[in-house]
Amino acid sequence: MTNSYRIDKNNIFYLLCNCMIRSFVHKEKRMSTMIELKTRTFWQATIALGIASFLIFANIYFTQPLLPVFTEEFGISPVVSSLTVSLSLLTLGVSFFIYSALSDALGRKNIMMITMAISSVITFLTVFAPNFETLLVFRVLQAAALAGIPTIAMAYIGEEFSIKALTLAIGIHISCNSIGGMTGRFISGFFTDIANWRIAFLVLGIVSLILFVFFVMLLPPSKHFKPQAFNIKNTLKDYKEHLKNRTLRLAYYVGGFHFFVFTGLFNYVTYLLSGEPFNVSTTVLGFLFVTYLSGTFSSTLAGKLSQRMKQSTCMAIGIGFMVIGIVLTLITHVLFVILGLLFLCFGFFFAHSCSSAWVSQHAKFAKASASGLYLTSYYLVGSIGTVYLGYFWSHYGWSGVVIGCLLVLVFTSCCVSNMYRIERKALFTR
Repeated sequence: MTNSYRIDKNNIFYLLCNCMIRSFVHKEKRMSTMIELKTRTFWQATIALGIASFLIFANIYFTQPLLPVFTEEFGISPVVSSLTVSLSLLTLGVSFFIYSALSDALGRKNIMMITMAISSVITFLTVFAPNFETLLVFRVLQAAALAGIPTIAMAYIGEEFSIKALTLAIGIHISCNSIGGMTGRFISGFFTDIANWRIAFLVLGIVSLILFVFFVMLLPPSKHFKPQAFNIKNTLKDYKEHLKNRTLRLAYYVGGFHFFVFTGLFNYVTYLLSGEPFNVSTTVLGFLFVTYLSGTFSSTLAGKLSQRMKQSTCMAIGIGFMVIGIVLTLITHVLFVILGLLFLCFGFFFAHSCSSAWVSQHAKFAKASASGLYLTSYYLVGSIGTVYLGYFWSHYGWSGVVIGCLLVLVFTSCCVSNMYRIERKALFTR
């Protein structure tokens, strides 16, 4: 075995492992080749997948602090400006259907490498966008490329990591979502204030290229991937079976509607804080997303706690923190708004870590397709959160946005209650 994190397909260790994997019949023997918790390979693969996660969300949410800037520079409304975020999310959701099926047929690492490379190129092209329409086109194309990463990454974790390592790996992977989203927003806000939004995109492109190189170097090839022939009929059948599975469907609801609340509220909070009585700058708006750090901590914490507690209980805890955070934003003081966003981020990523792990654990076949459906519901539902909360914002102001968010959380609480009953029933039937 070499000191390199990359696996040489011609060395004796790799060939021996392949022979062993093919000859293993019993689950216990196969488990011995899985990536185990906190081993060298565990950290190698987890860091690589964390880099991929960082890259996705640094790019997708990059324009969120820039919405007021686009409104002023291009002479467009806040709703149109927010399309740079919501259309990207919508494209992600639709594209997952394609990538999850392709990945089940063609593999994991190569597709992630290709999509990361394409995304980096598009980031550089965005620097030269002559108008808002072109900017939107680049954002949509980039989202279509980035969609090749998250669903495949979760399928990779589900196939390559042991059961004990899986939940923590997903927790760390999701914590990098928050780090990426936070860093991307900070870069856009800071460099737009000291230069302009085009320079901000240039900086992001350089960062993306560097991260791509590290990803290629670190991620080990799949050992347990078993290709399935790409067949649209079989693919649709897999989706249908996943959707018929009530156990999975509940997780799709929880993940989708939590993101619905999360992304919608964060879009409108930029307008809340840039107007009276706050009047904060673009740089401050970028720093505002440092609140994502609480999500970085909570998603990893959820991964650890879910090894001791029911996942449904952890999701309920996450919802509780979200409710507290949303209510705190009603206090008309910037410090209370920031505190509320800290609680919201903590609760959202805490619950999201558990709901996504729920899918990986309960999907019995075509794991990439099951994960793809989770992410499809996550982004499709999340992309319309701005439209839903837009009604409350325009008619009732910020208090209306808060009410709209709480109504959605009542529904997700009912879903989590059903998930608790499923876990309890499974415990008594063992």
